[in-house]
Amino acid sequence: MSDETPVDPNSKQAKAIAGRSPMQIALGRLVRDKIAMVCAAVIVFFLVVAIFAPLICKLFGVSTDTVFASQYLDMLGGGMPLKGPPNNGFDPEHPFGIAPQSADDNLAYWVYGCRTSLTIAASATLFASVVGIAVGLLAGFLGGIVDKVLSFFIDLFLTIPFLLAALTIAPILNDRFSLNDNYALIQKFSLVAVLAIFGWMGMARLIRGEVLSLREREFVQAARVLGMPTSRVLIKELMPNLAAPIIISVSLMLPAFVAAEAGLAFLGIGVTSGASWGQTISKAVKYFEEYPLYLWEPLIGVVLLVLSLNLLGDAIRDALDPKTRR
Repeated sequence: MSDETPVDPNSKQAKAIAGRSPMQIALGRLVRDKIAMVCAAVIVFFLVVAIFAPLICKLFGVSTDTVFASQYLDMLGGGMPLKGPPNNGFDPEHPFGIAPQSADDNLAYWVYGCRTSLTIAASATLFASVVGIAVGLLAGFLGGIVDKVLSFFIDLFLTIPFLLAALTIAPILNDRFSLNDNYALIQKFSLVAVLAIFGWMGMARLIRGEVLSLREREFVQAARVLGMPTSRVLIKELMPNLAAPIIISVSLMLPAFVAAEAGLAFLGIGVTSGASWGQTISKAVKYFEEYPLYLWEPLIGVVLLVLSLNLLGDAIRDALDPKTRR
């Protein structure tokens, strides 16, 4: 016996959802979620910062160019800035202050660090999603020996410790393919490769489970009886019904990759030859007592972005789940 109260077909609730697709209903529920909308606004802010990083830096008159540190730092006083925090007031020329020892502008490195995090996380999410969807579709639909082999590889990759693999593979890729003039670019590519290689398994298992149940449905059986090619069944029949789990998986994968990028950069195997929040945090740790703002700026960026992505991902999952009532 169901605990849910049946909906009156003549009620306002029934009329409101009449003629609307499940995705439109889910979008309506998401828009009514205030927390989700706040998180979406925060994410849009970070996207704008990442996309228009050069214009923002030009607007504030800052850049990541190397400067003569002796002009901006008290070299006899531990390399601390002569103007601005931590020993002086606000400096309009450097709104976020400058870094000790190097005199790098903190705002410029924060803005480009945001671009680095989102670029790497989005690229890794794209590649991991494509691999995960393809493997999950084939394993779930074909079954038999194909399913056993692909499931074995999924379980095999899940048993490999991600951090140990990253510590091993990323430096090898950097040394193998990098030259003096493209080291920073190769670092980003190798990091995307590592994240994607060890990030597709969750998507694959989720898609496989959904396909195992969908392949027995009448519309799939009818397509197979009509002689429809397997590729068409996968793309035209199954993929539209997998939109919800794919969106949910991507919304949860993206913040994980943002945090992983910052963590690997902090450990020195991520982006070390350019702007990166994780690398800035690594440099700022030893100055925490003397110059806490230097550490808090990138740390707040990472926490705020990851938290917003996670909360929005949870809200998307709830909005797409017809059993959820919020």
